[in-house]
Amino acid sequence: MTRVCFQLQIRPDLVDEYVARHTPVWPEMLAEIEASGRRNYSLFLGDAGMLIGYYETDDDAASQAYLAASSVAARWEAEMSRFFLDLDGRPDQASTPLAEIFHLVEQRCAHPLDNESPTP
Repeated sequence: MTRVCFQLQIRPDLVDEYVARHTPVWPEMLAEIEASGRRNYSLFLGDAGMLIGYYETDDDAASQAYLAASSVAARWEAEMSRFFLDLDGRPDQASTPLAEIFHLVEQRCAHPLDNESPTP
C-alpha cells in the first residue's frame, strides 16, 4: 500500500465556495475515486486556503491513469480548477506531492519496544 499526501492552494476569496462544493461531492465522482483504487481519502483545510489531501492506494500510477481517463473526473476537475492558485493542469494531476518522513507503524515494526531500554 502507498500513502499519498499532497498540497494545493485554494484562492482565499473562494475558500467558502470550495468547501460548499464538497458538501457533498457528486456521487458519481465518489464512485470514480473508489473505482480508481483510492481509499481513506481526506482533504484538510488550513489557514489562507492551504489544502492538504491524503489517500491510500495499491498503485498510485494506475489510480492517476484511471482518473485521467475518466470523463466524470474530467468534468469535476474542470469545475474545480478555478479554485486553485498557481496550478498548471488538473488539480488531481498537478498537485504538489509531500514527502513522507515518519510513519508510526513502520517505525514500531522496525524498532519494537525493548523493555530493557532506558526511557529518555
